[in-house]
Amino acid sequence: MTPQERPDADAAGPDGVQAVFAALADPTRREVVARLAAGEQSPTELADVLPITRQAVSKHLASLDAAGLVRARRVGRERRYALEPAPLTEVLAWIGDVGEQWDRRLARLTEIVDRDG
Repeated sequence: MTPQERPDADAAGPDGVQAVFAALADPTRREVVARLAAGEQSPTELADVLPITRQAVSKHLASLDAAGLVRARRVGRERRYALEPAPLTEVLAWIGDVGEQWDRRLARLTEIVDRDG
């Protein structure tokens, strides 16, 4: 396999595919992402519906922010968070590339089996 054919999560850089997978490895962060997909929320609002403290929500939001998955804005004295879908699009593209590579490999294997079988 050439370097161009090898899927490499590091290729997208620290804010790329690897960072998204690392951030989404935690089930609580996945729940936060799902809730933010429905609309902007504050850490307090998230803490009201999750079985964790507001401080824990803030830590999870910081991890999601580091991966580029959320953006914050100030509204008065509170911060409101919204989902940033661009990194998820990068992940989908990466998954699509990996799937295409496997499709090509399986097609080659089928050709070999059909030819030699």
